[in-house]
Amino acid sequence: MTAGAMNNALIIERDGAVERWTLNDPASRNALSDAMVVALYAACLRAQGDATLRGVVLTGAGGAFCAGGSLGNFAHIIGQALQPGETDPVIGMNRAYGDLLHALAALPQWLLCAVDGPAMGGGFGLVCCADVVLATERASFATPEVTLGLPPAQIAPFVWQRLGDATARQCLLSGVRWGARDAQAAGLVNRVVADDALESAVAEATQALNRAAPGAVAATKQLLQRLRTDVPDLRDEAAIAFAAALRGPEAAAGLAAFAKKQPAPWVDKA
Repeated sequence: MTAGAMNNALIIERDGAVERWTLNDPASRNALSDAMVVALYAACLRAQGDATLRGVVLTGAGGAFCAGGSLGNFAHIIGQALQPGETDPVIGMNRAYGDLLHALAALPQWLLCAVDGPAMGGGFGLVCCADVVLATERASFATPEVTLGLPPAQIAPFVWQRLGDATARQCLLSGVRWGARDAQAAGLVNRVVADDALESAVAEATQALNRAAPGAVAATKQLLQRLRTDVPDLRDEAAIAFAAALRGPEAAAGLAAFAKKQPAPWVDKA
């Protein structure tokens, strides 16, 4: 494998016609910072114009896939109302993540997610964009936003398409946490492997995927992408809903309770 582009948020390495994109912030379990979202989006745009690239493996560093969205830059505005005439920066931040999901789903190359450890919230959304998902036994998956007082806004259409209406509702409205086998049964994960067998499984899957002609893969994915156009584009609406919730009382209470490792006030403590 040859080294490619690298920054603090995303490492890109190339091996022949395949790239590995590694989310690279182990201290936060690879939470989706602004820098990481920007880097991933730029990688998608570059890949769309690279006729020599046949596939992308998306994974995370340090024993985690992705802990979800990072709210570090907006901690001071949680639960705070907008001032008159103020433009909410949260809307743009959340819209940018929606743009990333759409770009990942529209890649003309095959996209394989290799999940080790947690894939939460926004990380769950990344997984829903993949063509193939491999997971270790210790991988876990959840969309816990509603338990924190927030809507899983940008990921909802992608979860719905991946899992179907009934299972998506179960997942999105409860924040249920799945182990790897449960995620496989739900249709999110294609194959579960031993914790020390992920790399060999990625190599095996890459070899199988590369048996397909790249032009045929791109054409097939374009046809499948046409199915997605039947779902309304909710990026703007989702960003507005997320920003409003972040500034509301439920998010303030839910995130404060989470930080203290206490139940949210709406949880029945009986």
